[in-house]
Amino acid sequence: MATEPVPSACPLDCPDACSLEVTVEQGRIAKIDGGHANPVTEGYICAKVRRFADHVYGKERLLTPARRVGRKGEGRFEPVTWDQALGFVAEKLSSVRAEQGGEAILPFSYGGSNGYLSQDTTDARLFYRLGASRLARTVCAAPTGAAAKGLYGKMPGVAYSDYVHARLIVIWGANPSASGIHLVPYVQEAQKRGAKLVVVDPRRTPLARRADLHLAIRPGTDLPVALAVIRWLADEGHAAGDFLADHATGFEELWRRAEPWTLEHAAEVAGVDADGIERLARLYAEASPAVIRCGWGLERNRNGGSAVAAVLALPAVAGKFGLRGGGYTLSNSGAWTLSTSPAIREPEPSSRIVNMNHLGEVLTSPKASVGLLFVYNCNPLATMPRQDLVRQGLERDDLFTVVFEQVMTDTARFADVLLPATTFLERTEMARGYGAYVLQRAPAVIDPVGQARSNHDVFAELCRRTGVARAGEPESAEDLAAAILEGHLQGAAFEAALRRDRVAFPESGPCPVQFVDVFPRTDDGKVHLVPKDLDREAPGGLYGYWPDPATEGHPLALVSPATDKRISSTLGQLHRGLVPVEMSPRDAERRGIRDGDRVRIRNEFGEVVCPARVTPDVRDGVVVLPKGIWSHNTENGATSNVLCPDTLTDVGGGACFNDARVEVEPA
Repeated sequence: MATEPVPSACPLDCPDACSLEVTVEQGRIAKIDGGHANPVTEGYICAKVRRFADHVYGKERLLTPARRVGRKGEGRFEPVTWDQALGFVAEKLSSVRAEQGGEAILPFSYGGSNGYLSQDTTDARLFYRLGASRLARTVCAAPTGAAAKGLYGKMPGVAYSDYVHARLIVIWGANPSASGIHLVPYVQEAQKRGAKLVVVDPRRTPLARRADLHLAIRPGTDLPVALAVIRWLADEGHAAGDFLADHATGFEELWRRAEPWTLEHAAEVAGVDADGIERLARLYAEASPAVIRCGWGLERNRNGGSAVAAVLALPAVAGKFGLRGGGYTLSNSGAWTLSTSPAIREPEPSSRIVNMNHLGEVLTSPKASVGLLFVYNCNPLATMPRQDLVRQGLERDDLFTVVFEQVMTDTARFADVLLPATTFLERTEMARGYGAYVLQRAPAVIDPVGQARSNHDVFAELCRRTGVARAGEPESAEDLAAAILEGHLQGAAFEAALRRDRVAFPESGPCPVQFVDVFPRTDDGKVHLVPKDLDREAPGGLYGYWPDPATEGHPLALVSPATDKRISSTLGQLHRGLVPVEMSPRDAERRGIRDGDRVRIRNEFGEVVCPARVTPDVRDGVVVLPKGIWSHNTENGATSNVLCPDTLTDVGGGACFNDARVEVEPA
């Protein structure tokens, strides 16, 4: 007998926020397919989520609370009851707070793959009231977010479906074929209608193969390329004078800062032909509508914030707003004014702030004095820079580590106490897209596997056990959702829509036109092309270029992009094979490396031993080892993160993964 699919929604760290239909048979997931509530995703989902049941029921799934019995890192644990586990954790939280102070507690989470109910609700309530250290979650999107806020106040961007109206599409620092796949059909449809496509990326991605122009620039050189385009637009009379006079500030200063970047100078630094940059500039000047899809790849270096600001300045300089299919898309999270603060019920304390990119330094520095690390919604050993230091810190005998996780990750093997967490299919969740304009509410489709519990339940219980809970505070999924939605946008009608249809759209609707339906959310409603706060923050000022950190001993730029197999590091346990480092034929030949050879990627921080893949899809001077891989994906258990510095971007305090400079040699 056929089973009626249960509606759900995917909260995983992807812009698209797919609607799902999950078939459940005898209490187990039998099939995951696309739903139709989100008009952007329209029944189509990625292979990662289609196979998510393998994650739910896999052999690595954590089924019961456990306590470490072997040495840290061995992954040997004995089962305990939830009462025992929560007792251990609550006692340790209280004792570390009493003996070392609240700031010796470091909650470590990222939560890109979680909805509104699974982070910054009862967990924040617990750690705020304990006076724990605060975490600056800057490993991704911090520079882009800072640039978008500084220039536009996080104005919502061009909807995916409106890309079909564009006559020029520029994909800059993004690979929708691996992350955000639902944009691809709209790009392809626009091309069928005659639109030109430009891709700016060091790699030849699937869309780059289809592009009219592919600028394979060196990592970290997006800033001079964008400034060269701005200078060309201004010098050649293509700056939108009336628009800039009415709707922007700082254009003359931006033009002055772009002045050193001739097409030839930018081309020399970026390692491309000047004709290519000029062609980009000319195509952009002449096309209308023209849209830029700005990704997160260009932020991952020392110039990241300034690079994003320069790219986002282009539609203002060229006057590309006001038409459907014209403007830019970055993150559309700014369409939502939802906040979890009403669910926390506690003001943020003034305790110290720890930048998550400095986890290794903090855990290994005696001055930092971290006595308890509480990891949830994150796998830091696989995702943070300076993997060597992170591992050393996790090995500390005097560090009590709690890992609240769905599966046995590389980080979980270093835990003192393991707590099994639910997946999004085992709990009620509420999540919004940051590409697609949709907010969805999804009930649990199955009971928790094993003894897994939801985040909000566990942290509410820890509030009680540590004595910081207060009567009447929202703790259940329903009460937390109600607190978050209270007074939002359409108010009761908005919440009613979510309850009835499980989907709602922001006040702007699902397809707003920039400077028609949505406008800058800056104080004066104008585009700030040289925002004062960012200008003060950036060393040397905004749009100041810092040269390539390559050395004679480490001449190759290592980039670590997303793939179609993992969501950051999530699902990494399902892919057991060795992952190769990709390099160009010329770079391989110079080093005596052939396709499939065993190689060593090394720099001053460490080394990775893995196979080589020789491919023309990577430009000379660049090697590629994907982000999110686990220790079992390389021969020596190290990943690209062991090679990445923990330096910070010019604005936003973001990660500089793409500033890793390495040498590759036969192993």
